[in-house]
Amino acid sequence: MTNFKSIAKITLMMLMSLSVMSCTKEESGTLLGAIGGAIIGSEITGDSSTGVMLGTLAGAYAGREIGRRLDEADQQQMYNTTQGALESGVSGEAQTWYNPDSGNRGTVTPQPAYQDTQGEYCREYQQTVTIGGEQETAYGTACRMPDGTWKIINS
Repeated sequence: MTNFKSIAKITLMMLMSLSVMSCTKEESGTLLGAIGGAIIGSEITGDSSTGVMLGTLAGAYAGREIGRRLDEADQQQMYNTTQGALESGVSGEAQTWYNPDSGNRGTVTPQPAYQDTQGEYCREYQQTVTIGGEQETAYGTACRMPDGTWKIINS
């Protein structure tokens, strides 16, 4: 049986690179949401193709909506807050961001750091984004890269 998680992770990395170069924020959100949904669907259903398909569709819809509604300033604030929370945030304590121009806001709540099998330091986290009064929640894992940034390895 094909390992959908491996394919989805590789595709996610490729799409993240492409989204920076050529996609609108709505297109990027749709693509990234679809891949994230595929990974979640795969996890929940044990790599069943039905679970991956349903997860892909749900993720694409959610990602499109978030991508459509977060402007560049929102995305930068969310990125900066996520990096700070993962680097030095207290486990279990939410760090917040807010863009007064758009009214959008969010939180990042890191969990305790651990060392993975490759020796990288990683942290799980919960992230919320509130757009127009509607809140979305996501969970993920990020690992610290040699340059000091945190790379999301799954969400």
